[in-house]
Amino acid sequence: MHIAVVGTGNVGRTIAYTLLYEGLCDELSLVDIKPGLADALADELKHAAAGLRRDVRIYAYERDEDLHSADLIIVSAGFPRPPGVEMSRRDLFRKNAEIIKYIAEVVPPNNPGARYVIVTNPVDAMATLFRRISKASFVISTGTHLETLRFRARLAEVLNVPVSKVDGFVGGEHGEEAIILWSTVRVFGIPINEYVKTYCLSLDKDSIESYVRRISVKIINALGATRFGPAVAFRDIVKAIVNNLDTVLSIAIPLKFNEIPEEVMVSIPTKVGMDLGPTLYEYLNQEEKEGVVRAAKAIYKTYVNSLKYLGLY
Repeated sequence: MHIAVVGTGNVGRTIAYTLLYEGLCDELSLVDIKPGLADALADELKHAAAGLRRDVRIYAYERDEDLHSADLIIVSAGFPRPPGVEMSRRDLFRKNAEIIKYIAEVVPPNNPGARYVIVTNPVDAMATLFRRISKASFVISTGTHLETLRFRARLAEVLNVPVSKVDGFVGGEHGEEAIILWSTVRVFGIPINEYVKTYCLSLDKDSIESYVRRISVKIINALGATRFGPAVAFRDIVKAIVNNLDTVLSIAIPLKFNEIPEEVMVSIPTKVGMDLGPTLYEYLNQEEKEGVVRAAKAIYKTYVNSLKYLGLY
């Protein structure tokens, strides 16, 4: 399996190391337009591979168009939210739409049949844009799988239970319109409302939802970037695809809703393997479905703003 990481900043380089550590590829390509960055990271990872006893061929490129023959391409190139600045992921579309447009134009011709996992924020709108321009058949956004992990960690902490005993998903948008899908939540296999009632517990759902939406700001302000949570979340997605696991993950896939003129990337728990689907949308309650549609509308608005900025609308 030949995996490429386009964009080797804070998140990209952590993803690359995680994929190497997990042994998910035989070949690993690193691409970054900053002179010398991808090459230096390639050397670092070759040293790590020696210690890990991983026989992985590692390549470095400074031009997106030089990447070739990859099977799965993770696109993490772009500008992140800076520490200490109050801004939405949606505000990044002006800076990142041009980057995504260029990658979508020059990478697919040299990588026929590749699958694409988009990481660049605002990720759901950028994945929708990438799919439109590239015409690639397999494009997904990493969506709300990261929020799902943050949610499970927080709920386990609040309930004082092992995180391995908490299941459940976050859907909607990677951002303000993320929605906890409480109907999917289980603790020790018991539906959350039943669990709370059985053990006479109180649960502040609003506080947990606020944590899920806001915790990234705390991490970015303190550490400069989110790295390890995203790297493991994106590892889960890549692992499901590479090993064709049909794991249910809350990723964003192209979906069509009556209220929106075209398909848009929005997160719903979905079976993920070499192919995608089915989703759990029909099993959500009405309020959750409405939340997903509301998120899709917000994502579509950012996507349209990106098209207008690029002169494509």
